Amino acid sequence: MSDYRRLRVALLGAGAVGSQVAALLLKHGDELADRAGASLELVGIAVRDLDAPRDVDLPRELFTTDAEELILGADIVIELMGGIEPARTYLMQAINSGADVVTANKALLATYGSEIFEAADQVGAQVYYEAAAAGAIPIIRPLRDSLAGDRVQRIMGIVNGTTNYILDRMDTEGADLVDVLSEAQALGYAEADPSADVDGYDAAQKAAILASLAFHTTVPLSAVHREGIMGLDKAMIDAARHAGYAIKLLAVCERLAPEDEGEEGESISVRVYPALVPRSHPLASVHGANNAVFVQAEAAGSLMFYGAGAGGVQTASAVLGDVVSAARRHIAGGVGVGESTRANLPVVPIGRVTTRYQITLEVDDQPGVLATVAGTLSEGRVSIATVEQTVISESADGSGVARLVIGTHKAREQDLSETVARLAASGVVERVASVLRVEGD
Repeated sequence: MSDYRRLRVALLGAGAVGSQVAALLLKHGDELADRAGASLELVGIAVRDLDAPRDVDLPRELFTTDAEELILGADIVIELMGGIEPARTYLMQAINSGADVVTANKALLATYGSEIFEAADQVGAQVYYEAAAAGAIPIIRPLRDSLAGDRVQRIMGIVNGTTNYILDRMDTEGADLVDVLSEAQALGYAEADPSADVDGYDAAQKAAILASLAFHTTVPLSAVHREGIMGLDKAMIDAARHAGYAIKLLAVCERLAPEDEGEEGESISVRVYPALVPRSHPLASVHGANNAVFVQAEAAGSLMFYGAGAGGVQTASAVLGDVVSAARRHIAGGVGVGESTRANLPVVPIGRVTTRYQITLEVDDQPGVLATVAGTLSEGRVSIATVEQTVISESADGSGVARLVIGTHKAREQDLSETVARLAASGVVERVASVLRVEGD
């Protein structure tokens, strides 16, 4: 190893992932040097609190609260602090000082990715972020490099382990959402404030990153349609199972053909919502807190990437892969490879999407109701594929309430939402219990 060039590595953050990255760099330094062709020296770890408890026992002399000084003396800067600030400021300082940067910060990249990539292009630096979209799963390089010569048509991903854990427990054990969420918090799968996970923010950030790569287009986070899982209940999970589906929180990134002759060129849709996935689809069998990304490309066909989407040591694996890549680039020399976002495809709103739906209505249990519902759907250009009716309450006078579970053929989202609003306002529908999209069939 003495013949290797020495590269100075600075680490920002020593949480669950950062501490594992530091430990692995120290433990496997010689082996990583052989792979990288350079000696990787961890020169310091910037933290807010020198005395905070750590998951791993690390040499105290490595810790500092002066992140800026550490950055200015580094060849490679690893940012694992999370959040927007001061992470954004530190990353920009690292890039402007000529360092390559490695980050797992999905929120930062989804919000300020174009600014960060542009800054890196201007100085010839490289930004690596394999751990930002799906933890240990290698998906960034396949989309950015391996599939760069293909046309990605569609991505469907389970990219949030917390929500998958909750929905899987509800599906396999009949558990209640609130109870499982409490257990997930106790196990460390969910934060004390779980809104980033259960409201879909985390998945939306990852969807923006994946779509930007897949379609060579800058996708702002504000363009991602987002829905969470808190509206789901046991009855909806049971109905899905009965119909042959599993409910998963999906990130869907899709290339759309022109809708009519007057529309110019292709567009893309990027959305996050709970969806019905056929039990026969590979994504339906993703259990626990695991993640999976299903990619459909024009030439390559269907590809599945599966594994741990979170966890300190698992995510550290992806981070260290980026560190080795950065070291190899330093040895080879030359400028960094910029992000390909020149396609500039428009991101269309959710109303433009076409898919199948399952609509659950609670209606008056009396003659003519089904005909009224069917007529309203037909007027709204929504075609019925299946109907299942169950009486859920009955009075002595023969009146009562029935549940209608209606499966549709493919319909335009805008048509469907307008039609459901008319149904809700009709005199025969007591309540619209749920509207779920069907994906992957």
